[in-house]
Formats: sequence, structure tokens, C-alpha cells
Amino acid sequence: MDSKEQRTDFQRDYDRLIFSSAFRRLQNKTQVFPLPGSTFVHNRLTHSLEVSSVGRSLGKMAGQVIAARIQLSEAGLEFYLHDLPSVIAAACLAHDIGNPAFGHSGEDAISSYFRQHACQEIAGSPMSSRFSVAEWKELCDFEGNANAFRILTHHFSGKSSGGYRLTYATLAATMKYPCLQQAKNSQYRHTKKYGFFISELETMNVLAKKVHLTPDPQAENCWFRHPFVYLTEAADDICYRIIDLEDAHRLGIVGYAETESLLLQLLNSFSSSGKEELLKTKTTLKTICDANEKTAYLRAKVINRLIQACTDVFADQIDALLSGKFELALMDEVAHQHPVLGEIEALSVERIYSHDTVVHIELAGYHVISKLLDLFVPAVLTPKGSRSGQQQKAIRMLPLQYLPTGENDYENVRLVLDYISGMTDLYATEFYQNAFGFAIPKHR
Repeated sequence: MDSKEQRTDFQRDYDRLIFSSAFRRLQNKTQVFPLPGSTFVHNRLTHSLEVSSVGRSLGKMAGQVIAARIQLSEAGLEFYLHDLPSVIAAACLAHDIGNPAFGHSGEDAISSYFRQHACQEIAGSPMSSRFSVAEWKELCDFEGNANAFRILTHHFSGKSSGGYRLTYATLAATMKYPCLQQAKNSQYRHTKKYGFFISELETMNVLAKKVHLTPDPQAENCWFRHPFVYLTEAADDICYRIIDLEDAHRLGIVGYAETESLLLQLLNSFSSSGKEELLKTKTTLKTICDANEKTAYLRAKVINRLIQACTDVFADQIDALLSGKFELALMDEVAHQHPVLGEIEALSVERIYSHDTVVHIELAGYHVISKLLDLFVPAVLTPKGSRSGQQQKAIRMLPLQYLPTGENDYENVRLVLDYISGMTDLYATEFYQNAFGFAIPKHR
């Protein structure tokens, strides 16, 4: 068989992502709980793989809905029945690829650094004065979603052009917030956060034209969502809402009895067929002795139900979704119908995301990221001939693809953020220890 016939372009997207170094680094980035530990819990990589698995199922089921509801050409029918699952699976692999080390505290640390150093004098002028108003606001509001789009599309020095060279369909399925930072508006779903940096505006304009995104008339450089992104978002929502609870049980933060009660209530909240399944589930649970296995079994049952529920919402709201104007996440609508999901979320906020182990890693990560920024940002903003010895050494520590490219302060700082946000928890910690004298670098 000719090699061109072995994989579709959308399957190639999946393969390029899963073999990429940025994706591999997710194995050592915090999802919720600290890494490593004696008890196995999810990291960004295992989370992304599971989200991709759920996304493939959602893509298949939603594709069947579209094929049945919309009059399509032969090629369109082929795509929705056979290729959409690969598109959503690939987009799900990429959905967290822009997140920095140490979970959301990494994002907060980057944003806070610039806010706190606005008046720091560099080469005779305050740091903030080196940027346009829009650039500075963006730097003070680091966004992992926008960082992911940059990783996927940016041409880094010494790397192949076009980033990962993904299909427009896959890129559209990753774009949860198709707007610049200046268009952010928490009143609307598609502008709750922002999805691309100023540096990728031209790339975003090309994507919008290729996939026919509808411009939002109320904001500049802003579009309504592509329908595929609702499926990517739903897969992520399903996994973190349920699997964070499973991890908390494994770590002893939530007891088995409470975990079982919540998950059985959720199963019981579905249709009459769900009640039949509930009886079978309870019978099966009696045959399993290990509490972790019981939780895993319940998790699988619940996720299966949530996939179907999200597909049902997709089918019910297909017109609004296809226009990009559905102003909820699919799982938000499911949660309205199944209130126990709200109870699980409340438990997560109160007892999981605020647990001491989570807070400790966030505080440590905040400090590490802040210190690394303080090492590199002033160095790249200081003119070459005026850099101190320490700043010259800091520049030499930057890999080739992240070296300053000229006199564009915004792009030079963006390259520093590319480097630091790409670090794993372990690498960032070791770099910090070596750079600031808390450990002596080992000979490699």
C-alpha cells in the first residue's frame, strides 16, 4: 500500500502530537496532585490521553448525529462518519500542551510577575513602558490555552516552519476561546478567557478564514466558536470532574463510602435504563474486594453515561452549536439535568483543590517560576552591550530556539515565556536549585 493511503491527515495530526517532545513533557507536569508520589495519580500526560479517549467517542457519536441531521456531500459524509473522531482525539491530546509547570499556579506566577514588576527600571525605563498597552495586558494575564496555540503553530528558530503543521480542523477543535486578551469578557463563553497571543494574530486570521468562523460583531479580533471545540471541551470536563475524585480517593482524601455514594447517585440520576444498570452495578461491586478497583469500575460506568449525555445535548442544540453561538459548555447543560455533578464539583473545590498537598506544590511552584522569570526577563530586555555578567550568563543558558531575535521586546519576552512555560515540574525545580545555589550542578 502507498504510504499516503495508510493514514488520513487527521490521524497524522494525532501521531505528530503524541510523538512530540511538548506532549511527552506533560508526563512531569502537575495535573492536581504533586508529582511524584508513592500512590499513582494523574499527571498532565495521563489526563490528556484519557481526555483523548473520551473525545474520540464523542467525535464518533456527534459525527453520526451531524450525518443524520445535515445534508452533506459524499466527502462531508465520509468526514463526519469516519474522520471527526480522529480530529477530536488529536485536539484533546493538545488541549493542555500549553500549560506551564505546577498546575494553574504556574500561570498565576507568570501573570503576577509582570504585574509586580511593572515599575522595575530596565535600561533607564520602567518595564511596562517597553510594551504597547495590549502587549502589557497580555503579559499580565498569561493564558495556557493561547500558549498551546503558539506551540502548535509558531515557527521557532532551528525548528521546521509551520509548527506542528496540523490540519485546520484539528486547530479549530482546540480553540476554546477564539479571541485576543483585549476582547476577554466573562459574560460570554467564547470570551471567558482568550485563545491566542498577539504574536499569533495573523495565524488566527488564516485559521478563521479556512474554517469559516463567524466574527463576533461586538469585539475586534474575536470570533464565535467552531462546533468541534465543544466536543474537546466536553471530553476534558468529563474527565477532570470524575477522575479528580478518583485520585482523591486513591490518596485517602475522600473515603470510599462517600465516593461510591456520589457516583451511584449520578448513575441513578439517568433514565430508567440507568436504574437497571444501577442494579447490575451494585451486584458487580459486591464481587470486587479492592476499593480502588471498585472506584475505577464506577468511574468507567459514569464516564460512559456522561459521554452519551453530552451527545444528547449536542443533538438537541445542534443549530446553536453549528453557528458557534451556544453559550454553555455541553457539560454545563448536563449538570443542570444531573445536580449531583454540582455536589462533586463542590467537594472538589472544598476538599481536593484546597488540600494541603495541592496548596504546597502551588506555593512552591509559584516561587520557582517567579525566580526563573526574574533571571531571564530583565536579561533579554537589557540591551546587549549593557548586560551585567549575570545577565550574559543567563542569556547563554537559553536554548537556541528561545534566544532573543532582535530588538522586539515583546517577542523576546515571549520566547522566554516559551522556555519557562515548557519546563516540567522537575526540570524547573532542578534549574532553580542549580541557578540559585541550592544545589551544585552534577557533571553529565
